[in-house]
Amino acid sequence: MKMERMLDNIVFKTVKSEWDVYFDMALEMLREIMENNKAGRKTVMIVPVGPTEQYPILARLVNQLQVSLRDVYFFNMDEYLLTPEKTIDYNNPMSFHYRMNSEFYSRVDEKLLMPESQRIFPEPGKEAELDAMIESLGGVDLCLGGLGINGHIAFNEPPEPDTKMSAEEFAALGTRILPISRETKTINAYGYQRGDLRGMPEWCITVGMKQILASRKVYIALNRPWQHGIVKHVLFDDVQAEIPASLLKMCGNVKFCASEEISKGLFEE
Repeated sequence: MKMERMLDNIVFKTVKSEWDVYFDMALEMLREIMENNKAGRKTVMIVPVGPTEQYPILARLVNQLQVSLRDVYFFNMDEYLLTPEKTIDYNNPMSFHYRMNSEFYSRVDEKLLMPESQRIFPEPGKEAELDAMIESLGGVDLCLGGLGINGHIAFNEPPEPDTKMSAEEFAALGTRILPISRETKTINAYGYQRGDLRGMPEWCITVGMKQILASRKVYIALNRPWQHGIVKHVLFDDVQAEIPASLLKMCGNVKFCASEEISKGLFEE
């Protein structure tokens, strides 16, 4: 199996195991930070919760190499909402605030960690503020994320079947509040909540496709075996709002990283 393939503007990289995906992702983040630190530049990233296993690896590398994060800005992609106006309690283990603190921020040496004001999450009522802050910082250097079972990036859920939207219209969507799709609630309940579908939040807030697609680099981690099914359509179907990640073909610098289990059979002629 080839380690890297080029499809349109997407570099598709295959590594051996799920853990290797997380390690590669951590290295990608560390490389961006170190290069910008050396050049005296800020580093602006959009970062996910899902996956999160890269964060303990990154924290350990940051601590061991004494890499300063003082000029790093992390914009989290999304967060669960209990209602369109109310976020989930930040101390709830389902909260992305909670998971970022437990998986990364609490693990980094305090003298190296970025200020709390540079750990930004989307909040109801402050959507335009977040988009303006990204713009004021000169845009996003690196956007990292996973891939939803319906092709979503962050919580940019595809339009419902009775809603017609062009790829260009979907690409222009900014940070916003929306209901979580049935597919996403089901797979997240299976993956993270021991099957508690009834306990899943109904709403979310997400960074928009506009901010993601404007990033100078995009990195998508494929770490779950079921992602084989959707990534086929992302790579080989037409660009369309119904498969949000297919819009990444409109970007200039995109990398997918997948385990061998996920890559197997994707490129067979």
